[in-house]
Amino acid sequence: MSTLEKTIQSIAALDAAAIARATERQSQLTKPAGSLGLLEDVSIQMAGITGKLDPPLDKKHVVVMAGDHGVTAEGVSAFPAEVTPQMVYNFLNGGAAINALARQVGAKVTVVDMGVAAPIESDAPNFLDRKIAPGTKNMAAGAAMSQEQARQAIETGIAVVEHLRDTDGLNLLITGDMGIGNTTPSAAIAAVFTGISPAEATGRGTGIDDDGLQRKIAVIERALAVNRPDPADPLGVLAKIGGFEIGGIAGLILGAAAHRIPVVVDGLISTAGALIAAALSPACKNYMFSGHRSVEIGHRAMLAHLGLTPLLDLQFRLGEGTGAVLAAFLVESAVRALNDMATFAEAAVSEKK
Repeated sequence: MSTLEKTIQSIAALDAAAIARATERQSQLTKPAGSLGLLEDVSIQMAGITGKLDPPLDKKHVVVMAGDHGVTAEGVSAFPAEVTPQMVYNFLNGGAAINALARQVGAKVTVVDMGVAAPIESDAPNFLDRKIAPGTKNMAAGAAMSQEQARQAIETGIAVVEHLRDTDGLNLLITGDMGIGNTTPSAAIAAVFTGISPAEATGRGTGIDDDGLQRKIAVIERALAVNRPDPADPLGVLAKIGGFEIGGIAGLILGAAAHRIPVVVDGLISTAGALIAAALSPACKNYMFSGHRSVEIGHRAMLAHLGLTPLLDLQFRLGEGTGAVLAAFLVESAVRALNDMATFAEAAVSEKK
């Protein structure tokens, strides 16, 4: 049995007993029932994921999966592909938005080269060279990668989870991405799994103009016509219209779920990976939190398909894990509220009549 199949088989249902204990405690805290809204739901889900009302959250990791895309040859991005390796070095030097925000919430940033077109020369301890190929092929002219490469991408993500657990400890995983052009395969994946049209799934990405947007939509339409991806075959969808970093994110989610580790999923690209993961294992959806709602127009349909409610809506469209890392603070706050608030009995406060 392969790593992917073993991982899928290892993903269990949430801990019903822990959910019941957390729900009961929420009913006893010194506040009107439901008054902390989504934080209450998050705390109960966290109990179900970890089996504990007060799980440790001292090992928070942002994993930025990086890869390039052959479809950039079609003019779908406002930035050149050279930006991908440049930004990888920026991450490793601590100068990107995700680095600043991760420091704020006490999370570490690991960068994984899944398929950057240029070689990345770095001995940084938070850099993992897992390059599958120097970028995908142009999905508008055929499959973006082989079936074997699609499987390798997902299994690499699973292995990264194992690596972080073994080397530093991992109790909250935050997904991030980097790859010029990657909103194009992500929008295509959104269209395949949700059933919305390419026009409904496609946004401006890095800031393309009106002509660029129409060209991007047409490229996605051509890619879907050429490849005919089947949502019942998620590995095939990844191979035909995906990206190495998208497959890596799917693997992160599956690997975390197999180890009962909560995952905060970032925006459009991370959610494309989540769609692949959920199609392979519907049970892994229970281990996800949606960090934020992206302004990319297809993201809303993707979240609805997964049944996820975003914790934030800050008009983000950057990627890198920036929305998710901020939401990780809310996940931690939900756990603290559940455990650190007094009950009515403890505080000698009268309960609702």
